[in-house]
Amino acid sequence: MAIRDISPNKVRLAITRLCLFFNAICSKVLDPVKLNELENKAAIILCQLEMYFPPTFFDIMVHLIVHLVREIKCCGPVYLRWMYPVERYMKILKGYTNNLHRPEASIVERYIAEEAIEFCSEYFEKAKPVGLPESHHDERVRGKGSKGLCVITPSVEDLEVAHLYVLNNSNKVLPYILHHEGLLKESNPKMSKNRVLKEHNKTFLNWFKDTIFGDDNTFDTLRKLADGPKKKLSLG
Repeated sequence: MAIRDISPNKVRLAITRLCLFFNAICSKVLDPVKLNELENKAAIILCQLEMYFPPTFFDIMVHLIVHLVREIKCCGPVYLRWMYPVERYMKILKGYTNNLHRPEASIVERYIAEEAIEFCSEYFEKAKPVGLPESHHDERVRGKGSKGLCVITPSVEDLEVAHLYVLNNSNKVLPYILHHEGLLKESNPKMSKNRVLKEHNKTFLNWFKDTIFGDDNTFDTLRKLADGPKKKLSLG
């Protein structure tokens, strides 16, 4: 969903296949019969990445994708032996370091202090725990949680910026974008590229809306894109 209408179809397909590959090998249950198929898919995914990404993208970490399935055959599922969770926690411990000359002492002191605060917080009523997420189900009123509710009302300017961003990154709107930029260049041939871009961002929303709703043969998708978000929008 994050890369839809942003990257070309072939690039999006390669990235999606890479995500599905990691999703498959990180499962807690693996079928040994399908490991050979996964190994072949890894080689195909790397070939697709080499087609659509520059050579500077590839290093030893990208090449290691080929060997991941072989490691599963020899060592078992990856969630039992990968060091990523340990490395994440090591980053937390490194953040405890205040004295670079004595990093171990800083880590131990901060860790003991946090453990002591966690232990003492259990004996204080309504104490906020350290390092633990708050419960969204405490102090419920009529079955609805009272915590975690955050209502945001975007301004008109923010909605217009978001609307323009969606239109500029939509393949269906691309012909209209090129046509509008061409009209701006025809009206003032001496206008620089940056000035054309600024004028495009200022006037494209209204021009696109008038163009779409002025044509009865346009698709419903374009009409919804031209209409844009609701002005009274609340996000929770």
